[in-house]
Amino acid sequence: MATTEKVKGRQNRHRRVRKKVIGTPDRPRLAVFRSNRHIYAQVIDDVSGRTLASASTLVAASGDDPTARAKAVGTDVAAKAKDAGVTSVTFDRGGFIYHGRVAAVAEGAREGGLQF
Repeated sequence: MATTEKVKGRQNRHRRVRKKVIGTPDRPRLAVFRSNRHIYAQVIDDVSGRTLASASTLVAASGDDPTARAKAVGTDVAAKAKDAGVTSVTFDRGGFIYHGRVAAVAEGAREGGLQF
């Protein structure tokens, strides 16, 4: 399957960011992935390799506005992270531009009580 130049560029940006952004037990990584139809968010402890909390538009949000659905994913993952004892995270935008749905996930997570 041929990967487009756009996808390759995003993957390169993500690799470059992941050299510096590491999730620790004290401050795990909030990773965001955006597909054409859905958006996914995970709180990850990279030291132990565990996912502490996750949310996506597959289950969490309904409605027509993709930005509103992304914001709901942010608040949902923040609530699950707080249940897991996480209050502070490092944001990993996954090589995507911090704009639109990716920014909405971050806003929702902040409203849910997570600190970046």
